[in-house]
Amino acid sequence: MERWQGRVAVVTGASAGIGEAIARALVKSGLKVVGMARRVEKMEAIAKDLVGEAGQMFAVQCDVADESSVIAAFKTVEETHGGADVLVNNAGVAYRNTLLDGSVESWTKIMAVNVIGLSHCTKLAIESMMRRGVDDGHIIHISSVAAHVVPSSAEIHFYAASKHAVRALTEGLRHELRDKKSHIKITSISPGLVKSDIYEACMGQRVSDMVYSTLPYLEADDVADSVISVLSSKPSVQVHEMIIKPFGEAY
Repeated sequence: MERWQGRVAVVTGASAGIGEAIARALVKSGLKVVGMARRVEKMEAIAKDLVGEAGQMFAVQCDVADESSVIAAFKTVEETHGGADVLVNNAGVAYRNTLLDGSVESWTKIMAVNVIGLSHCTKLAIESMMRRGVDDGHIIHISSVAAHVVPSSAEIHFYAASKHAVRALTEGLRHELRDKKSHIKITSISPGLVKSDIYEACMGQRVSDMVYSTLPYLEADDVADSVISVLSSKPSVQVHEMIIKPFGEAY
């Protein structure tokens, strides 16, 4: 991680869960981390807790589903910190709905965050890297094992579709960067079930309690460790897709 010392990483959805764990790990590895999320006060509390570590965390309020909010946030990163060298697209949502009974509103929210927001953040980060002559940047999508299978649970079929889209976007971006002869890397990390607040926030306390009491799960730090591992790879190595699962997971 030596080459990343003092450089800037943007982490979306950094106010809790996986995003918080990734932000903490990057700060401890010596990076300047700009957390982007709607709950800016939570990121400010995390930043305060990290004072004295090798790096530093900064909080920028951002709703990745809002085009103007994303543009403003990345403008702040460039004006205040010189621009991002690493982008971790972690922000994501999931709602309980089926393909037969789900609402268009919930489907739209899932696509707005998990696919469109991710793509918009990626586009702005890479534009900034290329404009500044940063040819060793890294884009990391936090995806899901649901990008590689169609889960049996009907309630997450649309969520799985959004993650299949992320898998296609990862491969598409690899092609586009290669065609431009860019050395900016793109990686998708697909964790299995992770203990975080997404189930409670999006699916309710009852479902969250049931899931974590009956199924094996990863901790958020396990995903953060995977991010560090990917960033630690040699310049000649492209870690395109990484799948991590809790031992004993069914999928």
